[in-house]
Amino acid sequence: MPETLAGTGVLVRLGVRRDRWLLSLWVAGFAAVAYSTALAGADLYPDVGSRVEAANALNATASMVALFGRIYDPASLGALSLIKYTAFMTAILAVLMAILVIRHTRADEETGRLELLAGGRLGRDAPLAAALGIGFSASLAVGLLSAAALAAGGLPAAGSLAFGLGWAATGMAFCAVAGVAAQLTAGARAATGISIGVIAVTYGLRAVGDLAEPGPSVLSWLSPIGWNQQIRAFAGDRWWVLALPAALTVLLIPAAFALRARRDLGAGLRYERPGPAVGSLTGIWALAVRLQHRVWLAWAVAFAVFGVVIGSLVSNVAELLSSPNAQDLIKLLGGAAALREAFLAAEISIMGLLAAAYGVAAANHLRSEEAAGHTEALLATATTRSRWASSHYIVALAGAAALMTLAGVSIGLGAALAVQDPALVGSATAASLAQIPAAWVLIGVSLAVFGWAPRLAGAVWVVLLGFVALGEFGVLWNAPEWLMDLSPFRHSPLLPVGPDALPGLAALTAVAAALGALGYLGWRRRDLAA
Repeated sequence: MPETLAGTGVLVRLGVRRDRWLLSLWVAGFAAVAYSTALAGADLYPDVGSRVEAANALNATASMVALFGRIYDPASLGALSLIKYTAFMTAILAVLMAILVIRHTRADEETGRLELLAGGRLGRDAPLAAALGIGFSASLAVGLLSAAALAAGGLPAAGSLAFGLGWAATGMAFCAVAGVAAQLTAGARAATGISIGVIAVTYGLRAVGDLAEPGPSVLSWLSPIGWNQQIRAFAGDRWWVLALPAALTVLLIPAAFALRARRDLGAGLRYERPGPAVGSLTGIWALAVRLQHRVWLAWAVAFAVFGVVIGSLVSNVAELLSSPNAQDLIKLLGGAAALREAFLAAEISIMGLLAAAYGVAAANHLRSEEAAGHTEALLATATTRSRWASSHYIVALAGAAALMTLAGVSIGLGAALAVQDPALVGSATAASLAQIPAAWVLIGVSLAVFGWAPRLAGAVWVVLLGFVALGEFGVLWNAPEWLMDLSPFRHSPLLPVGPDALPGLAALTAVAAALGALGYLGWRRRDLAA
């Protein structure tokens, strides 16, 4: 092995050990989603006629094509069932792989771990090689296990393998993108932002390209996510398209190593420059807002755009869900008699989960500030422990509430414009506001974990993912009622929201407050943790 790669194997073993639970959950989660979708698709669209009708309605709806892409074989059960997963879930997989690679490169470099390890026999390129190896292995595991799950769910083996390899190849390509981004900046947050920005741009190129008639246009062929769609699993299985993400990966890997050779440890190719000496901070509360406002604004823009798009689909929901089985299931998930209200309720509940994800990320800023040593410096001033923790905790609570308010208004506006019913603005906003206490429960869990076991802050994401799995697939898996009742989102009222929902909302708010109080108690009693 070249001297620059010395220690790569050790770093791979260390990285796998650090992320063994996280990687296992990611791989198993994607495979479980694939298997459940394959089983559910057969129940939703039992015959060719219902598939063709639903596929044609989806292809005729511009907003759905922009979100998920086109169905190239309307009669194919696999192509229809997995339409959301060829683009949307591929983007999620890309984000996860980018975070994984940056975690083991730029993040470890920023925290000083790599400088410590470099005291031994560790080559310059070993961390990047190890991170890419872990990311490539995780992508391949996701793809192959998901392919096996799709085949086990009754879909054709060839199409299942093409779909799984598409996920694997796209995940590898964005691992390489993250490897390049990790060399450009001196901070993990900036590198993650660059990677996610690239993913967003490629998703947008695919959306615009797919909207072209007859489509796709050349813009779709400029996007790695668009390449995954053009594999056309279950709709022709175009294997040669897999060469495109493979070629991109092969091109970016040496570029990442070449950029790594041009910078020092701890530095980035783009030098960090201090901002202008203007403005002022009036206290610890202003500091918390300053640290998190840009992230919140990015979430707010996404919520507003996504909400309007989702709301505009309400006029086509009857055509998209044409079979009786499909309509019965969406009514069951939505919990309302009207199909339109059931559709909006189901989408608003998804937005509630996303708002909870923002809240968990914002609340976990407490742990990142403590680990970076910033908390110790602040507590050396007149700032008390409770005031400092409250600054980030309140920002998380208020941020999640504001996002759900924005979601309700945007969904309501989109739906009202689509069906000419202004009353939908008020009802959608009320349903969105009713999701806030459940999100607060997750934020309370984050504070409780921070107060008593700060090193387990990442485990809150596992809790959230568990609630997501129960909400999305608990009915399909025939999960016991007591298990599904553990999710706070199950107790959130859906459309229509009436006065009878107030006791449940009060109970969720009380649980959130109790968890927050528990977190404050632990935070006041424990020492600072590195």
